[in-house]
Amino acid sequence: MVRLIRESFAAVEPKADELAQYFYGALFAVAPDCRDLFPASMANQRSRLLRALVYVVQMVDRPDELVTFLSQLGRDHRKFAVVSRHYDAVGVALLAALKRFLKEKWTYEVESAWQTAYGLIAKTMRAAAQAETGPAWWAATVLEHRKLTRDVALVKVRTEGLLPYRAGGYVSVEVPQRPRLWRYFSPANAPRGDGELVFHVRAVPGGWVSGSIVNHTRPGDVWRLGPSMGVLNVRPTTTKRRLLMIAGGTGITPMLAILDDLARWKRNPPVHLFFGGRRPEDLYAYDDLRRFAATAPWLTVTPVTEEGALAGGDRGTLAHAVTQRGVWRDHDVLVSGSPPMIQATIAKLLAHGVELERVAYDPFTLD
Repeated sequence: MVRLIRESFAAVEPKADELAQYFYGALFAVAPDCRDLFPASMANQRSRLLRALVYVVQMVDRPDELVTFLSQLGRDHRKFAVVSRHYDAVGVALLAALKRFLKEKWTYEVESAWQTAYGLIAKTMRAAAQAETGPAWWAATVLEHRKLTRDVALVKVRTEGLLPYRAGGYVSVEVPQRPRLWRYFSPANAPRGDGELVFHVRAVPGGWVSGSIVNHTRPGDVWRLGPSMGVLNVRPTTTKRRLLMIAGGTGITPMLAILDDLARWKRNPPVHLFFGGRRPEDLYAYDDLRRFAATAPWLTVTPVTEEGALAGGDRGTLAHAVTQRGVWRDHDVLVSGSPPMIQATIAKLLAHGVELERVAYDPFTLD
């Protein structure tokens, strides 16, 4: 099944955008009421679907990690009021889309493999959603909004009731200026008892939600936050190996939360953090990281820029800088940033002998 799914997905991947468009057309034809669950513009949603498919295909032979991801996704989808028949409609639409684009490669064996795989996906998500007893979402009031750079804002919110999460995780966010446009953001702080979460948001080109948050959010606004997701976390009871953290841009936020958490431990594993951006001004959190490292002997921070330079920093892409600095086979690796950066960095690490099982990343934290 693993081989058939990977080979068939590789065959349709060059037409992934068209496949996603056809999928949603088929879904809304099979279940018209599903349309109300989505925003008017579907471009971002199609991108998210493709990343989910890629992630599932990559993890199909790593069932424990895949079940964790799907369970989180099932709990998160409760905020959309998803019901059982919606899962059935998604399965019908997915198989129809794959059949259309695979054409003669859509054999009985391939169909059976995808039917089995989607059956397991839907079963896992349904079970997780049905077992969850907590809220589908939390209301969060904006306490503070200030710009860290021209296009990056810090937003502090306080939730009504504690939203449970691990440092390094992410949550889905809906803001009042953009209803039904949920986006994923990582808190930049470890959990605390007062319900306060800090987000760093960059206004990306064409980003309806990120641009609205950076330029129009005001104290007193009420956000909605979905349940915590993600695999980027470090636990004191299990972490004995050295840690390599690699973050690009606002992908630094989950790393900041983990460092905030690590600072509370009695003993810390050695941590080397590479923080990268195109230009020095993109490394908006570097001064804070440098001050933090001055009081944390277990932390080493290396800035990386593609244009311009910082004292003690490296030039080039994060993938190049990390692999030029050393051999990381004895480290656990956390990667956060844009999807292309994540893909390029992981590929470079694997080529330099790092085992995939030692690398953790989340597919959705930047949109």
